[in-house]
Amino acid sequence: MTRKQLLLSGCVAFSCLVSTFAVAGPIENYSPVTSARLENPEPGNWMLYRRTYDGQGYSPLTQINTSNVKDLTPVWTFSTGVLEGHEAPPIVNNGVMFVATPMGQVIALNAKTGEEYWRYKRQLPDDLFQLHPTSRGVGLWQDKVYLATTDDHVVALDAKTGKPVWDTKVQDYKKGQYMTLMPLVVDGKVIVGGSGGEFGVRGYVVAYDANSGKELWRTFTIPAEGEPGHDTWSGDDWKSGGGAAWMTGNYDKDTKTIYWGIGNAAPWPGSMHPGDNLYTSSVLGLDPENGKIKTHFQYHQNDSWDWDEVDAPMLIDMQRDGRSFKSLVHPGRDAIFWVLERKPDKINYVAGWPFVKTNVWKGVEAETGRPILDPDHKPVLGKRVEFCPSLWGGKDWPSAAYSQNTKLVYVPANENFCGGFTGEKTPLVPGQLWLGTRPEDIGLSPAPGADHFGELQAWDPATGKKVWQHDYKTSQLFGAVTATAGDLVLAGGTNDRFFRIFNAKTGELLWEQKTNSGIMAMPISYEVDGTQYIAVQSGWGVDAQRIQDALAGKVAGFENNVPQGGVVWVFAVNKK
Repeated sequence: MTRKQLLLSGCVAFSCLVSTFAVAGPIENYSPVTSARLENPEPGNWMLYRRTYDGQGYSPLTQINTSNVKDLTPVWTFSTGVLEGHEAPPIVNNGVMFVATPMGQVIALNAKTGEEYWRYKRQLPDDLFQLHPTSRGVGLWQDKVYLATTDDHVVALDAKTGKPVWDTKVQDYKKGQYMTLMPLVVDGKVIVGGSGGEFGVRGYVVAYDANSGKELWRTFTIPAEGEPGHDTWSGDDWKSGGGAAWMTGNYDKDTKTIYWGIGNAAPWPGSMHPGDNLYTSSVLGLDPENGKIKTHFQYHQNDSWDWDEVDAPMLIDMQRDGRSFKSLVHPGRDAIFWVLERKPDKINYVAGWPFVKTNVWKGVEAETGRPILDPDHKPVLGKRVEFCPSLWGGKDWPSAAYSQNTKLVYVPANENFCGGFTGEKTPLVPGQLWLGTRPEDIGLSPAPGADHFGELQAWDPATGKKVWQHDYKTSQLFGAVTATAGDLVLAGGTNDRFFRIFNAKTGELLWEQKTNSGIMAMPISYEVDGTQYIAVQSGWGVDAQRIQDALAGKVAGFENNVPQGGVVWVFAVNKK
């Protein structure tokens, strides 16, 4: 839109929502993305949130391995020019890299050289309140790139030029609805889930036609009257019950089932919404054709701790107790490491154990998988209640990884954090925070005698045994991890700005590199012209910074002055 058109339309630069794209040079040779390529991606590409539909976060590349990773060196960097928390993995399709940043930007780069092809900048509304001003990546389909925005739109961009193709409104950002996830694309459907559980919204998952942007189906995560599960709510609590679906789901292509993680109930104190509160703090099995809920498993009932379980479980073929089965594995924010069995129309409990210290659960019922609660550590109205782990749980949204070589799950865990708050009844005002407590009353403190906080853990899900652990003395671990067939585990997540690589079998630290900022985003590995690269976005902010701010002064050496600013770092082995 030209300046003249803006004036004629009655708009001014401060209020018109005009997104822009700048082209340094269109992409000449772009490989269309098909169902076959997403279901069985080439080893050198990273086209989905965790590379593959199963969500394992595993690269089959072996050129960089335990014997030569010591020679890893930066080959190019790219500054995004954006502040706040960068949480997206770079998405790579045959030599083209797409980088999503906070503030609604997408940058297309040459994955070999770092040269910019184009940049899309979304013009966000001036009155948008962004509780989590970030993005976790873009989805790919055919010749388009899909972005979910914090002002609650899905935008399709031309992959070669960055030019918008369609723009569809999902919900109303003024009511606290927003999105931060990478869209999941399945058979030509662009599937996203809504955030905003802290605003008393009703969560949902929705699908759009990849070509036109037309809505195909919408499934609410809180059942209405007459729907299965509605009887787990009292009165009209379901209308503002939370259940945000703000992380990308995983997909079982054999049974055509999407597994989507669902967030906590709203507001936080469970006494304000009596009942089990389906489908909050659960995993849903959805039919991608129509959005129908095929099955579910609720990790914990009547959530009162803000323990979102939005990180979708990994799909792993497993042998345990003398039998083979298809599993769902989820190290939960509720501090329980969950092993479930997935069937086309059912999810069965297999095992669950605490992977960090917790005083909330006394155990897990062997038959049902229902956690056994200690009521002394469940928040209620009018009384301050302390609990461990803290509000951010044993593991927040940063994803774990699974190695097909070692058969181990690698968990970015947080230990020795406790929290608490006093439940307080407040009226629901659309578009305003509705927590059930005052934000200034939320506590975060180290457990007595704590000597470390972050833990990179390696677990054998088949036996429930921890194989190794790396401790972080003066930082939480707040970043997704990735495993490779070179027996490496890639991890950032700390306030010291280091990117680290570990031996996947032993936990030995093999390599580290200080970056410009802290790293929350998940690392990836890809290949161009026969060279394997490792890439990650560095850029601290959002919840990682909030944890730092809460602990500064309480823990010796806990630094909260972490520089911000996004930079894409790309590494390769220095060939001597």
